[in-house]
Amino acid sequence: MGFLADFKAFATKGNLVDVAIGFLMGTAFSKLVGSFTEGLIAPILGLITGGKDFSKMTWTLKGAQMDAQNNIVGEAITFKYGAFLTSTLDFIIVALVCYAFIKAVLRKDPNAAPGPTKTEQLLEEIRDSLKK
Repeated sequence: MGFLADFKAFATKGNLVDVAIGFLMGTAFSKLVGSFTEGLIAPILGLITGGKDFSKMTWTLKGAQMDAQNNIVGEAITFKYGAFLTSTLDFIIVALVCYAFIKAVLRKDPNAAPGPTKTEQLLEEIRDSLKK
């Protein structure tokens, strides 16, 4: 089997296709959460903080250096905490949605077969220990 045939077999396996679809969905969901944070949450936080654009809040560590003609010689050094907090909020929202999704998926199916009884578990343990 040649390289291309091996690669085709690898690329068309179900797991890889599932991962690719998950990646694309994650990218789209990330954009959605970013839009939610920037468009809905940040303005509310900006209103709380005095009407400023929350995502553009900075703390200037060192101002820009100017020459005699007021041309910028050295850029200002700023700590962009608003952008960091916005990204942190995005992460928290994504984490909460993932948590809720995982909890919903892992919820026990009421139609599923019941697990083994305590007697059956004990018998399995005895059987496993006798195999050793």
